[in-house]
Amino acid sequence: MTGGGTGSLRDGPLRGRRAAGIGLERLSLNQATVRHLSLQEAVALCARHDIPAIGLWRDRVAEAGLAEAAAAVRAAGLRVSSLCRGGFFTQADAEGRRAALADNRAALAEAAELGTDTLVLVCGGLPPGQRDLGLARRMVADAIGELVPEAQRLGVRLGIEALHPMFCADRCVISSLGEAVDLALRFPADAVGVVVDTYHVWWDARLADEIARAGRRVVSYQVCDWVLPLPQDTLLGRGHLGDGVIDFGPVTAAVAAAGYDGFVEVEIFNAAVWDAPPDQTAATVRERFATVLGGRLSEERPMRRWRAAAAAGLAVVLGVTLAATAARGPAAGPAGHTIAPGGVSLISARPA
Repeated sequence: MTGGGTGSLRDGPLRGRRAAGIGLERLSLNQATVRHLSLQEAVALCARHDIPAIGLWRDRVAEAGLAEAAAAVRAAGLRVSSLCRGGFFTQADAEGRRAALADNRAALAEAAELGTDTLVLVCGGLPPGQRDLGLARRMVADAIGELVPEAQRLGVRLGIEALHPMFCADRCVISSLGEAVDLALRFPADAVGVVVDTYHVWWDARLADEIARAGRRVVSYQVCDWVLPLPQDTLLGRGHLGDGVIDFGPVTAAVAAAGYDGFVEVEIFNAAVWDAPPDQTAATVRERFATVLGGRLSEERPMRRWRAAAAAGLAVVLGVTLAATAARGPAAGPAGHTIAPGGVSLISARPA
């Protein structure tokens, strides 16, 4: 199977299964998938399940201590595939913008200490009280330009992550991979690249072309599925690979053809996944990664079994998510982040 945009959904819940043959040696577990665990617990989980890499979040690193976090990862024999997150450049006043730049410089230093060459950027939504998208996007470009020398000095690339357009006002004014590529191409390739996250970009008719245009600028590939119907907190509408509607084959093939050969992070925001036993989650992540991205699905296995399993999993996801939403109101995001109704992570609690 080759690239060319998202394909037909007619093959059932586990599709795109023989596209690129990515092995488990490239699997990384993003900490957001097991948000209840401390950094040390998440590292131990990866070690138990032979997951060779982990994508870290800055709030959990801060809890553990930077030096301690780096030592724990090294002691477990893991690699750090990326650090989440930098960005949120679109502050309303000069003082806020200076603080954002200082925070991102600190994030670059943390990434270097942890041994990763990728800092994921969620660039920020509209500044408070503003409607000018052009202004917000210029703020993002100006801030990235300010950070380029430090990124080059430390050997850490800034990975611009395009977020789904429904998050444009609140989280990220870069709403398509094409916009992210346009922005990245303004800066040196050793300092600025793009992140391909299936949850945010799977819908784009130009996706294969934009991945090809990005080429070696792809610095991270993050995967999860898009489950239906979306929960009230739309940020939590992610599922295990194979549980939703995304055709991973063409996307993965396009990323491989672009030259990306790094770790592939499984990043899932989902209340039911968070509440599941972590060892169960890790085992499912491994199995689905091997099945959907590694091409191990037996063609003889009846597809009705997969449909039944996916339907049952979807019912659990939706039941738990909707019940939690009704009972609790705003959901909790990764530690240190609050997710308001509509899936907006409030960055006021973001650690420095």
